[in-house]
Amino acid sequence: MNAVIKVGGKQYYVTEGSEIYVEKLDCKDGDVVSFDQVLMIDSKVGNPYLSNATVLGEVLKNGKNKKIKVFKYKSKDRSNRLSQGHRQPYTKIKITKING
Repeated sequence: MNAVIKVGGKQYYVTEGSEIYVEKLDCKDGDVVSFDQVLMIDSKVGNPYLSNATVLGEVLKNGKNKKIKVFKYKSKDRSNRLSQGHRQPYTKIKITKING
């Protein structure tokens, strides 16, 4: 089965057994999470969500991505070359079951 779910303001296309990276969720490794905001399962489309549809997943890992470098540059002004960066936290989830 295929599904489209909404997590953290973004939409993800998932199948059973697939692994996705979502924005950090407040859960520990090994926890089972349930997603109720299901937009589509196979050919059934919700308006905006499907009722009585859930997607279950297992949390594999909480962590941080590689560092993203951000450069700020102003032309003809050599003193304001700034480089900043951050590491975006994520949660890796394996989709175990799609109900609907």
